[in-house]
Amino acid sequence: MSAPEERSRQGGLWRDRDFMRLWSGESLSMFGAQISLVAIPLLAVATLDATPFEMGVVNAAQFLPYLLFTLPAGVWVDQRRRRPLMIGANLGRAAVYGLVPLGTALGLLGIWGLAAIVFLAATLTVVFDLAYQSYLPSLVGREHLVEANGKLEGSRSVAQASGPGIAGLLVGLITAPVTVLVNALTYLVAGFAAMRIRKPEEVPAATGEQGSMLSRIGTGLRLIGHNPYLRAIAGEASVYNLFNQALWTALVLYLTHRLHFSALTIGIVLAMSGVGAFLGSLAAGWCGRHWGLGRTIMIAMLIGCASPLIIPAASGDKHVAIPIVAFALLLNGAGVVICNIQVISLRQTAVPSDVLGRANAGYRFLVTGAAALGSLLGGGLGELIGLRATLVVGGLGTLAALSFFLGSPIPKLRDLSEVAPPEPGTGGVPSRVSTGDDATA
Repeated sequence: MSAPEERSRQGGLWRDRDFMRLWSGESLSMFGAQISLVAIPLLAVATLDATPFEMGVVNAAQFLPYLLFTLPAGVWVDQRRRRPLMIGANLGRAAVYGLVPLGTALGLLGIWGLAAIVFLAATLTVVFDLAYQSYLPSLVGREHLVEANGKLEGSRSVAQASGPGIAGLLVGLITAPVTVLVNALTYLVAGFAAMRIRKPEEVPAATGEQGSMLSRIGTGLRLIGHNPYLRAIAGEASVYNLFNQALWTALVLYLTHRLHFSALTIGIVLAMSGVGAFLGSLAAGWCGRHWGLGRTIMIAMLIGCASPLIIPAASGDKHVAIPIVAFALLLNGAGVVICNIQVISLRQTAVPSDVLGRANAGYRFLVTGAAALGSLLGGGLGELIGLRATLVVGGLGTLAALSFFLGSPIPKLRDLSEVAPPEPGTGGVPSRVSTGDDATA
């Protein structure tokens, strides 16, 4: 009996010890990352008195490595075992984030020092993300990707739901720098959990591709341009991230200075995105089965892209503002996660394993690089037109991102079986793109 058949007989991935080790470690690190997602902006605003532009710089620092290092890192990842890279990246992030409380205690931490720490941690995250998304198909098999991604996204959504609120509480109790140390410890545990995976990982096979580093980088970018699924996904995600990060750069400042939310209230309100994400992770499988893959992606992203426009309506009385912001983030979290579970599996299915690292690198370069520009855009707009107007611009931009799906084959897809993975050596372009018209029910 094959490994996939054994998993199905025994209840899917619940009985797969190696996946459970990966899942448990990454679930904890996701929780830690959500804590820092709140603690670092609060550290910048409350302790270091950051201006809107300085807040944009700190936010941009977490995305800038995707512009600088993602493309060469994708080539590097394709030539190496992925699990050791994941372990090293987790241990490295633990060490880097440990510098935050140390620098604060010594009186050495300023805005630019904080930005440098965020930049270093994000550089290691680039390596981890590329290795992780390329490693998962080899660990669980392509036929279990939706289940694996569903479980991991479910953990991410639970972390999003609980992490910000706990972060706000911890910042009030033990200060922001010590709260960041909690995240460092979660990366340490995740690194040791990955060390305990027993399934041997094969050395990536040589593809026979010749040429310089630049030519190999070009393979990943050309793949995104030629593959109709990746082209639509990357275009939508890039525009969404550009404007969503502009919105998030202004959001914490808006909640702090204009609505006068406390750190705990901000944490609880931001946690509603995670509550929505958790509900979305539970509903994603049902939606995919009953609506079909393409329709699920379209409906979910319409909800996710339109909901940020509700946020600028929050003003004045906090008793009114709190539920408005919370409701908008709840809808956004649900829509984005339902879509992401389908889209991540679609990306991993549509790309052959020999170029998966470079494909992920090209995708990350475009998508997360846009987020870096969005952070700077949000900081600049916050200075020029005000925080509330920046929220409106961000909301309109995220809604416009949906247009990339409309002219693609994605809306007509019924399930992943219609997306035959390209053969190695084909450049990742599918030999047949289903229109959905000839798909069986």
